[in-house]
Amino acid sequence: MKNIVLFAGGVGGAKAAKGLYQSDYKDNLTIIGNVGDDDEFHNLWVSPDLDTLTYTLANEVNPVTGWGLKNDSCRILSRLAQFGSSTWMHLGDMDIATHIFRSAKRAEGTSMTAITRQITTRLGITVPLLPATDDTVQTRLKTENGWVDFQTYFVHQRCEADVTDIAYKGAEFASATPEVLAAIEAADIIVFAPSNPLLSIAPMLAIPQIRDALAASESTKIAVSPLIGGKAIKGPAEKLLQQMSYTPGNKGIAEFYQGLCDVLVIDNQDDGDIDTIESFGLHAHCTSTLMKSDQDKVTLMEEVISAATAYQLEEPCA
Repeated sequence: MKNIVLFAGGVGGAKAAKGLYQSDYKDNLTIIGNVGDDDEFHNLWVSPDLDTLTYTLANEVNPVTGWGLKNDSCRILSRLAQFGSSTWMHLGDMDIATHIFRSAKRAEGTSMTAITRQITTRLGITVPLLPATDDTVQTRLKTENGWVDFQTYFVHQRCEADVTDIAYKGAEFASATPEVLAAIEAADIIVFAPSNPLLSIAPMLAIPQIRDALAASESTKIAVSPLIGGKAIKGPAEKLLQQMSYTPGNKGIAEFYQGLCDVLVIDNQDDGDIDTIESFGLHAHCTSTLMKSDQDKVTLMEEVISAATAYQLEEPCA
């Protein structure tokens, strides 16, 4: 059985992770999660992408939003609002318990890798979920009002501000963990989930050791486009790509993954993009990429692995 590594962040990444987790590839799966969204609220360290991955794999995610916990309440946030605290960052009561646990462990000097392992183990998750780094990396965006942190842009401003630049603060000094480097080295197939390239994937690629390890890896690297019909299903991926001077649509996704990936998976609606994608040196694979049900997730991700495997078999003859 092939060793599979999934780079993931956001709701699209969590759906892809769930698909692989419920597939026949589960026993050889390692998930590497984005930490660029991490920030402090109410003196608690919040890791939105790791938590969304965790809650999704544990079957505890809110099915309506795709993030947070199902059937969670907001009594703590309501009381904080009564005291005059800023509460635009939505944190449910049970969700806050996760942040209290993580923050206490961080204060004790426990690494994010070890903390995440403790959380996932207690929630019954049986595959490794690895933070991309134990160091602090934070995505920041430059808007007409200056630089803002990711959560301010994404949650407070609802992605409405025009972005002129993106930085991954701390990435250049961050180290990939030994677990992440070992997973990349052992991988036969590396998958980049249909996450926002600039907000979920790029913060991990900005860590030099990860980028170098991917370049040295002889694995097949395959990405799933987050666009369907040229539009993002959720979030500002399409808008941000254009603001960062990438070409609209899947051509921009191909530009982002050029030189990194071997295969780009796109939706059947975008089969007209095949020639454009392949002009960037990427093999294009078309299928249905919309993941509504759990079976959709499994079906897509099994096809992604099949497409990567087929590419491996064809590559010597290319």
